[in-house]
Amino acid sequence: MQTPVNGPAKALRLAAIGATLAALGAGFAYAAGWIGAPRLTPQRIIDTFEAQAGHHPGYRKNHAKGLCVSGYFQGSGQAAQLSTARVFSQQRVPVIGRFAIGGANPFAPDTAVPVRSLAIQLSSDDGQVWRTGMNNPTVLAVSTPEGFYEQVLAATPDPATGKPDPARLQAFFAAHPESAAFRQWAAGYRASDSFASTAYNSINAFRLIDAKGQPHPVRWSLQPETPFAALPAQVDDKQFLQHDLQQRLAQGPLRWTLRLTLAEPGDPVDDPARPWPAERRAIDAGTLVLEQVDGPEQGACRDLNFDPLILPRGIEPSDDPILAARSAAYSVSFNRRSHEALNEGAHP
Repeated sequence: MQTPVNGPAKALRLAAIGATLAALGAGFAYAAGWIGAPRLTPQRIIDTFEAQAGHHPGYRKNHAKGLCVSGYFQGSGQAAQLSTARVFSQQRVPVIGRFAIGGANPFAPDTAVPVRSLAIQLSSDDGQVWRTGMNNPTVLAVSTPEGFYEQVLAATPDPATGKPDPARLQAFFAAHPESAAFRQWAAGYRASDSFASTAYNSINAFRLIDAKGQPHPVRWSLQPETPFAALPAQVDDKQFLQHDLQQRLAQGPLRWTLRLTLAEPGDPVDDPARPWPAERRAIDAGTLVLEQVDGPEQGACRDLNFDPLILPRGIEPSDDPILAARSAAYSVSFNRRSHEALNEGAHP
């Protein structure tokens, strides 16, 4: 059953989330070689982002506003039968992480952007590294490169309003029935009052490889221990989420459960727009414990590229083409801001 698109009000709600994800999609699309028109280049895409959000040398070109955190991951041992990755059997794995909001403006109010992210690096004692970037949506709106490009066009801000045209965005969603699950998620989305009470999702699928070399397709999520509370209707503090996180961590560690959801034969492993049935088997692989927050953009996470294809032995990517595209797009962003830091002395 398709989720209907009802009127400009709903289209505006979708626009707020869809525009952020579409900006991500533009980078994916070019970096993966999906868009070959001479007028569209990586430089042009980055310039477009900066034309919309302003030129901010040294910052990430998406998810520009964030702050570094650190802690550890404590495995439950339950995932060790599915993967040889040491992170699932080691008692305590050091973690460097970064909370962020979507978009290319590092000075945007924390609550102005509905997309939140948590990226982490886990470094196990066998020298392996695992980097994963997760977002609060559970699915993407599209499943093809062409769809990404159309979403980018649909989410282009109207010069008169500075926001996407709701009619144009509504037409996009109507033309893309595969966006039904995303629209359903967006229609029911309620922002929580904290990074700490937000769940984060891999969206893309990966394969766990066991000791016999057998693959086990999974998606993962971080489920918060902190209970949900709705974001206040009126928030004046532009650093609301950052200040809240700092206050919470000053009182003690924050925890999330790493939940692995296993696919069954026939599940759409390579399509990030299609959810898996809710009854799929899930394993609680362990607990992420965050203990410390650094200043905004200062700390060990600042110079990390959270490339989703940096994986340890025992975890492999699925055939979802978005994964390779994300990796390439992250590289473009990393190289650009590194160049700005080296040649302009530009650091967040």
